[in-house]
Amino acid sequence: MCSVCSLFDMFDATCIVLETVIKDGNYSQRGDADSAMNYMTSFDFVFILHLMRDILLLSNDLCQALQRKAQDILDALDLVSTTKRLIQNMRECGWEKFIKEVKLFCEKHEVLIPDMNAPFSIRRSRCRSKETDISIGHYYKYDLFTVTIDTQLQELNSRFNDKAVELLVLSSSIDLKDNYRLFNADNIYNLVEKYYPEDFTDQEKLYLKIQLHHYEFDVPQHEELNNLSTLSELCQGLTNTKKATIYPLVDRLIRLILTLHVTTATTERSFSAMSIVKTKLRNKMEDDFLADYLITYIEKKIAKTFTTDSIIDEFYDMKKRSVKFRD
Repeated sequence: MCSVCSLFDMFDATCIVLETVIKDGNYSQRGDADSAMNYMTSFDFVFILHLMRDILLLSNDLCQALQRKAQDILDALDLVSTTKRLIQNMRECGWEKFIKEVKLFCEKHEVLIPDMNAPFSIRRSRCRSKETDISIGHYYKYDLFTVTIDTQLQELNSRFNDKAVELLVLSSSIDLKDNYRLFNADNIYNLVEKYYPEDFTDQEKLYLKIQLHHYEFDVPQHEELNNLSTLSELCQGLTNTKKATIYPLVDRLIRLILTLHVTTATTERSFSAMSIVKTKLRNKMEDDFLADYLITYIEKKIAKTFTTDSIIDEFYDMKKRSVKFRD
């Protein structure tokens, strides 16, 4: 964000530096500077620069909030909702204002503005291009402006879909802040019903509802459990005060909620690793082999502790087990 805004403030200075390098630099520097100068002074660059700045400005508060460890999850979710609204409003009503700012910037810095009513041409090579049925204005408005915003909205919707938001809201019902101000037994029970049905039997769910009402009146009055700030501290506090044995089902639920961050981070790390590992060549591998390779890639530290002999012994034991099974 800071880099984009800085480029706006130092656009002229950057161009001057590039012109100096073109004149006084060596052969390699002149070529790189000339290419950079041509791109920076193009309408495409100015358009994309403005689009990046506007979208990053709208989502900046949300990004900063999500990075704060002490951020209230409900406040962060409110920012998710408002960010979506602002970006959607930009999509529906922001084009005229946006293109006007782009043109004013181009006029100020002497960047050539194309005729928006002219037909848009697709460049197939350096010498050949093909005209299309759409105008240049249509291309910038719908193929760049609208598509970029839709991609951003899709990203927000995928990361903060209705189920994920509901899960976070229900999980916040056990928040410790302000002497358990947000505590809501019904919401916590709904959390178990919707997201942890396999972790509690029907009978345990019935007992849990009663335990939650006892917990609501008991735990906030306990001195050692009043000044806690995180669920992990609460989990430790329940163990230290022996409350975990009195409310075992509530303790189990808190431990399940604590695994949410680990599960999310593990999933994100796996997808990031897959984008690196899954090359064209490895796409031809069978799924089992690819999955095994991903595991060793993701868990590098653990994989380094394996010795060649231990792997050979494991395969040898597998062979003996398979022979025994056939017999």
